Amino acid sequence: MNARLTVLSGPSGVGKSTVVQNLRATRPDVWLSVSATTRRPRPGETHGVEYFFVDHAEFARMVEEGELLEYAEFAGNFYGTPRRPVLEHLEQGTPVVLEIELQGARQVRASMPDALFVFLAPPSWDELVRRLVGRGTEPAEVIRARLATAQVELAAESEFDATVVNASVEEATGALLALMGLSPL
Repeated sequence: MNARLTVLSGPSGVGKSTVVQNLRATRPDVWLSVSATTRRPRPGETHGVEYFFVDHAEFARMVEEGELLEYAEFAGNFYGTPRRPVLEHLEQGTPVVLEIELQGARQVRASMPDALFVFLAPPSWDELVRRLVGRGTEPAEVIRARLATAQVELAAESEFDATVVNASVEEATGALLALMGLSPL
């Protein structure tokens, strides 16, 4: 079992969550880190499953006490990766995936440079716009902010060890598993 940390990043709307969900269905032995966030839950999201939903005071406490491996502000909300569970799973020999934004990936690179950093890219800019608008979960000003951030994130692709283009969830999942040195179960 390969217990290397894999950091998956890419612009909002590229399909990170969908690819990771498919990866976990294919390889349930891979542990997905659950991030803490100050954003409100989307319909169907459950505290402790998709995210730990916390208020700003609790998030600030976690930062202050060094409980987060990385954290970032994105679209007016904070997101962070609790440190202890990641390290515990790696110590147990379990492969770990972090699904995080560019700022967070850079912080993890600084503290855990031996991790595998994978950039998930859209097949095209137009497709990324279509996916973000098609969610229907956010107002136009948030979508505009996400698209502006996406341009910066796409320009940082060269900072990653590998790039996977998400034209098909199944193909992207297969490519990610191969990079992780894992085969489907």
